[in-house]
Amino acid sequence: MSFDFKKALKREVNVGLKEQKMRYLAGSGLFLASVFFGNIPLLLLGGIVVYTAFFRWCPAYSGLGRTTVDPNEPPAACCGHNHEH
Repeated sequence: MSFDFKKALKREVNVGLKEQKMRYLAGSGLFLASVFFGNIPLLLLGGIVVYTAFFRWCPAYSGLGRTTVDPNEPPAACCGHNHEH
């Protein structure tokens, strides 16, 4: 499996709704751990994880040509959230 750096920069929805929830939970946990331990790298990592959850886009997944989006999921809205317009 090869990594395509050009494709990694192309923003596309490739994080499924279930994984989005897990990323929010993990990112929040990393934020809390960074406050508890006073650790800046954990804060940055938590921010990245929450960012990828919010936009439902993971550059690593794009570069690897991977997705966790279930074909039966509703399509993502404009800002990465699945809400009714």
